[in-house]
Amino acid sequence: MAKIKITQIGSPIRRTKDQRATLVGLGLNKLHRTSELEDSPEVRGMIRKVQHLVSVEG
Repeated sequence: MAKIKITQIGSPIRRTKDQRATLVGLGLNKLHRTSELEDSPEVRGMIRKVQHLVSVEG
């Protein structure tokens, strides 16, 4: 299966608890951290929820 590289570009400060939890679920917790995950519908849904806070490659 293909991999997706996700980088956090936005701060979770003043965001809702579910958006913060989604970032942690993606393996991100600080700015400019990168996580490489399998491309799946679940991961795509999590990315869509915090699309304003992350950058996606691949």
